[in-house]
Amino acid sequence: MSGETIFALSSGAPPAAIAVVRVSGPGAGDALRALAGERLPPARRACARTLRAADGSELDRALVLWLPGPATATGEDVAEFHLHGGRAVVGAVQRALALCPGLRPAAAGEFTRRAFANGRIDLAEAEGLAELLESETELQRRAAMALAGGALSNKADEWRDRVLALSAEVEAVLDFSDEEDAAELPSSFFGRARSLAGELAAWLDRPRAKLLREGYRVVLAGPPNAGKSTLFNALVENEAAITSPVAGTTRDIIERSVAIAGVPFTFVDTAGLRKAGGDAIEAIGIARAEAQLARADLVLWLGEEGRGPGGAWEIDAKADDPAREAKRGDAIAVSAQTGWNLDLLRERLIAHARAAMPAPGEVALTERQAGLLGEARAALEGIGKDLDPLIVAEHLRLARSAFDRLIGRASTEDMLDALFGRFCIGK
Repeated sequence: MSGETIFALSSGAPPAAIAVVRVSGPGAGDALRALAGERLPPARRACARTLRAADGSELDRALVLWLPGPATATGEDVAEFHLHGGRAVVGAVQRALALCPGLRPAAAGEFTRRAFANGRIDLAEAEGLAELLESETELQRRAAMALAGGALSNKADEWRDRVLALSAEVEAVLDFSDEEDAAELPSSFFGRARSLAGELAAWLDRPRAKLLREGYRVVLAGPPNAGKSTLFNALVENEAAITSPVAGTTRDIIERSVAIAGVPFTFVDTAGLRKAGGDAIEAIGIARAEAQLARADLVLWLGEEGRGPGGAWEIDAKADDPAREAKRGDAIAVSAQTGWNLDLLRERLIAHARAAMPAPGEVALTERQAGLLGEARAALEGIGKDLDPLIVAEHLRLARSAFDRLIGRASTEDMLDALFGRFCIGK
């Protein structure tokens, strides 16, 4: 990686008002001279220059930036070309850069991977940046910003320092283990280990990033002709599901992800549940619907009152039909046909989902991060007063190793490839 110079379009796809082409690596300064003239602009100051191809033809009149490393986003020398954002302009500049000796187009996520390799960000911050680029709602953005800003990394460093302090006490005991008046670990040692394990447990109890990314999963369930598809269409504000008075119209699972008041949801319409399906295809749809109930964060039950799964919300979905058998108790009566009371249902869904999701700006752990914190917690919880100090030291080493892997002090290439492959080219 070091020694190679990469370039890519780092702004949105053209056409646009401005396009930013970034170059990173030891040849960034030479590339800037090749296109913008022999004299480099003052460091970190935007300058207007005429860009020219190798044959002297004019490419664009642009702003250029010279950012010498290591105090750059990638930790390397960086040059930026702020161009007029037409496709032809961007293409011409990229072709000119490709002709510069030692330059090549960047791979997906390569700029961020270089930032990680050069110590500009750690692994947890890189994961936060990946989440930020994929965020679609305000809750997702704020959680990703907290992770990318180092909230988890700083905490992991603190936890690691506390483990190191505990390890130093164990080493001191081991150093004197052969003497007659060998020291013992104080009782406060075990209390501090338990306290740290408790903090990790509290973090593991937090809602996960997966919930933010995939949305709060709301499954509409009930017998055929209960109004599930009509209500589904009303909630997602799209005619995604076919509605019909014919029983068994919905044969398969229909999912739509939407954001309501900044909260991500995934609504799922299912086949009507009944004991005997009309044919083999409908039976498969019913089996899939039953599987969706197990995956749901919340079930809206449109069937006979009291017959839904535990924790389901009772929905009286045809409030505009005077011939229906109205539900009682805490049932929410709505009419998807007329829109009556739909706003109330949405408000309750938003409040319920928000309570289950990370608080705004709170770090939401990825599955990888949660797994490593779980390893550290298990190692610390395994420390007991009756253990040999050598075994205690090994438990602490395992906890420290988990924290190191959390922030990228020890990482496999396969894992790094998977993470940085989530980024777009130019990031």
